[in-house]
Amino acid sequence: MRAITYRSLGPAADVLTLETLPKPVPCAGEVLVRVRFSGVNPSDVKLRGGARPGVTKPPFPVMIPHSDGSGVIEAVGPGVPKDRIGERVWIWNAAWQRAHGTAAEYVALPQAQAVPLPDDVTLQTGAVLGIPGLTAAHCVFADGDVRGQTVLVSGGSGTVGLLAVQLARWGGAKVIATSSPALAGRVTAAGADAVLDYTAPDLAAQVLAANDGRPIDRVIEVEAGRNIDMIAEVITIGGTIAAYGSAQRPEFQMPFYALMFKHVTLRMVLIYLLPMPERIQAIMRLHAALTEGALNIDIAQILPAADCATAHQAVEAGKRSGAILVDFA
Repeated sequence: MRAITYRSLGPAADVLTLETLPKPVPCAGEVLVRVRFSGVNPSDVKLRGGARPGVTKPPFPVMIPHSDGSGVIEAVGPGVPKDRIGERVWIWNAAWQRAHGTAAEYVALPQAQAVPLPDDVTLQTGAVLGIPGLTAAHCVFADGDVRGQTVLVSGGSGTVGLLAVQLARWGGAKVIATSSPALAGRVTAAGADAVLDYTAPDLAAQVLAANDGRPIDRVIEVEAGRNIDMIAEVITIGGTIAAYGSAQRPEFQMPFYALMFKHVTLRMVLIYLLPMPERIQAIMRLHAALTEGALNIDIAQILPAADCATAHQAVEAGKRSGAILVDFA
């Protein structure tokens, strides 16, 4: 099979190679998926690039990257119903603590990690549901329904942020989002009631004004260190923060008493570690929103396998207008 591999950490053009490897065989409890689309996420490029603290070499001698993907089950291992053969599926955690991710023509993995796609959902969309989709769904709904609440989505133009805006709106919330002015139109089109410039010096005042002076019930946060003081100003008593990133300020001071005296819950979200019961709930929310036509997942680029390094570079560059996929047709 064709597979993208790397054996050392470094720039994508230097370490990623397209080569031929043996086709995997599914073990007990596993399925073999013929991959059509492999999704490229920031976590994929950070691991390959050596951006994780303390990581100086790949965790396995030969790495096939990417946790997300979609395709069709071609074979099953012992203990897996044979009627799963032929299912269209989307994949999660393929490369988490594993050597072989989805950047290959085939991937074998535990059957629970290959989720049947709803009939009307494309394989392109399926390749984005793993990290971005589950992160957005868990952040929005982990602390209960949002109907009648106000949700603030930081970084609403990003892949996770745009999904969170749509899911919160679908869930019945009023949605305020932050974005760069250049991408604000995308966020408005996704259903945000108000889109604010994330660099505004009076952002807290603008957030409250956009909510008619009322505090915010739930915050979906991509840059916790940058925004924690602003959040402390705008969040309501008993509010919740779901933080899934803090790349700009990974170490920061927490306004502890400001948050404590509002009885705020801070939820740190790493979707790789989501327990199965909560993962199933997030999957069900995603599928329901997709089936009802409430989610529109933008695809910025689909590149052939030979251009996987270019796909990594596009993710590293940021400011994308959607997800980046690698096509293994």
